[in-house]
Amino acid sequence: MKLKAKTAIVTGGGRDIGQACALKLAEEGANVAINYFSSSTGAEDTIAKIKAAGGNAFALQGDLNSEANVDALVGKTIEEFGGLDVLVNNAGGLIARKTIADMSLDHWRAVMDLNLTSTFLMIKACLPHLKSGAIVNIASQAGRDGGGGGAVAYATSKGAVMTLTRGLAKELGPDVRVNALCPGMIDTDFHNVFTKPDVRKNVEAATPLKRQGTPADVANLVAFLATDDSAFVTGANVDINGGLFFS
Repeated sequence: MKLKAKTAIVTGGGRDIGQACALKLAEEGANVAINYFSSSTGAEDTIAKIKAAGGNAFALQGDLNSEANVDALVGKTIEEFGGLDVLVNNAGGLIARKTIADMSLDHWRAVMDLNLTSTFLMIKACLPHLKSGAIVNIASQAGRDGGGGGAVAYATSKGAVMTLTRGLAKELGPDVRVNALCPGMIDTDFHNVFTKPDVRKNVEAATPLKRQGTPADVANLVAFLATDDSAFVTGANVDINGGLFFS
């Protein structure tokens, strides 16, 4: 177990990619703290699975645009586990597809806060405790190619996460490594809500590996970036899209 006696925080850990990351890091031996916003059932299921396998974990509800909620999550993690070694910033979303012409300032700010501000707040709160280790941010292929229709705010926020990743790699090295993932079409509720089934089939057909990715695919790469297996990797925005887009 490559993270034995280590501690990880996974935001948005109640479903899909976040849940898979929490389970994988626990499998590697980490104590795991997860945040969730509305996925209480999934969060409870995640914690139950980790504990059933002999691991240590807890879940805490909170909107990570609130400094008080961020501080509560980090504080409880330190209280429960005594330290922090890995931060996975997974919380985020699209909210709704809107063109710039139809977009309100409130919508723009909400998307930026959901994907970018929450990441900033989590990193800032964790830094006093993260003396060494790894930060893994979940960006998106949209940050590279601008996203699909009505996703310009989302794509812009994820592009900013990618730039934040590069800048922090220089600022926090050599003790803390900072990397990000840029997932393409992953089989999650995100696409169940925002992407039409025929579009998903077309994407699968255009992908060299002829399938959508799974949350487990992403979690395996997160675990690699969280461990010393990737000790010479920092500032990278790693594509995981089945070959659909080459950066």
